[in-house]
Amino acid sequence: MTTITLGPEGTFSHELALKMGCKSIHLASTIHSIFSAVANGEGVGIVPLENSEAGGVGETLDGLLRYPLFITAEMYMPIHHHLASQVPLSRMRVVYAHPQTHEQCSEYLDKWEGPIIHTSSNASSALEARKTPNAGAILSASAASLYKIPVIVANIENNPSNTTRFIRISRKQSHTDGAQKCSIVIDPSTDRAGLLHDLLAVFARRTINLTRIESRPSKRGMGNYVFFLDYAWSPDTFQALDELKSITTVKELGCYRNIGVIV
Repeated sequence: MTTITLGPEGTFSHELALKMGCKSIHLASTIHSIFSAVANGEGVGIVPLENSEAGGVGETLDGLLRYPLFITAEMYMPIHHHLASQVPLSRMRVVYAHPQTHEQCSEYLDKWEGPIIHTSSNASSALEARKTPNAGAILSASAASLYKIPVIVANIENNPSNTTRFIRISRKQSHTDGAQKCSIVIDPSTDRAGLLHDLLAVFARRTINLTRIESRPSKRGMGNYVFFLDYAWSPDTFQALDELKSITTVKELGCYRNIGVIV
């Protein structure tokens, strides 16, 4: 089975796929193109869902909302960022960084007086830094090694416990045997006082633990939102969903297992 994840070589997504032992890896240029390829039956995908510092990854959330795909597993990877450059720090004039990387390293980069140019991935940052005179890039250790760019300042992330949660996406839903978590999208059809309370009460009455809730614009106009929910799997999961569907529109993203921390 082909695993599709974010490229070029040297992204955290690519590093994770390698560490998981994926044999056939296809590198896509954007998260959107990963979702599109999986939806077309070209393989399964690995995408970042949220980071402990920067929060949810908007492109992944939009893909889950748009495409008829399921989450079949989750995994976590510690994330460490390094400033790398082919010139000394005193000669650097520009830094390339992915937007999420920038946010995860904001405390260090806020002290940088030069321009910071955003890229589509950490690997793209490395490629830009290699061809731009007096440039630096925020990279993983593996990407710095792969692209032969010396690390100038190590571990510049805001939090040494910085972690990203990744998910595996597929056209087929995984079996619930051994499932530990479930995910859904709630798309309210009305706007009234107490609506969110009533929706969440469906889980509270069954003592189902909600592990994450995040709002996201529905793309239907200002003030119109959908809600992404993760909750611990329970024997009462299906009864809760049936009740929830009687109140509002629900998109099921699947129940799945936690593969663990990949280091």
